[in-house]
Amino acid sequence: MGKIPTRDEAWELLNEYNKEEFHLKHARVVEGVMKYFAREHGYGDEVDFWGLVGLLHDLDFGTYPEEHCKKSQEIMRERGLDERLIHATASHGYGICSDIKPEHEMEKVLYAVDELTGLIGAVAIMRPSKSTMDLELSSVKKKYKTPKFAAGCSREIIANGAQMLGWELDDLIERTISALREVEKETGLV
Repeated sequence: MGKIPTRDEAWELLNEYNKEEFHLKHARVVEGVMKYFAREHGYGDEVDFWGLVGLLHDLDFGTYPEEHCKKSQEIMRERGLDERLIHATASHGYGICSDIKPEHEMEKVLYAVDELTGLIGAVAIMRPSKSTMDLELSSVKKKYKTPKFAAGCSREIIANGAQMLGWELDDLIERTISALREVEKETGLV
């Protein structure tokens, strides 16, 4: 079993390979959302681990976007990090840039919410409040159905993620809005 980094070590590692504030903010958002889902789904003893998976899921993206989900495995193995962390972070690119299939519920959640947090965040910043606190499912669904809105957020991946989890799409969106509200409260991030 490899090393599980502390939150500070993981943050330092992430910053080594990612310099853009957008990517660092996204990592913190996904970290918070993953911790929320860990608590909600009875993985209270693994909340910090789920958070690390969220924080490090795009470890290689800032420096190696063409080798996304591949280079991160190499980087983590060189540092002796736990294989569960390596597998989980790489699995979020399944079918796009990775052949590692999400198996554990944590991996399926990461796969489903990575793109969705971006879409919901984009909807939230278009609102007068610039917040998720007053965001409704209907507003997200309307923008979800508009392919040109937040075009970089794959609707196919979001839908596949909901299916992997055995959830209805609306349920996934509502749960993720709730998670983002908590993240926003805790950190001020959307």
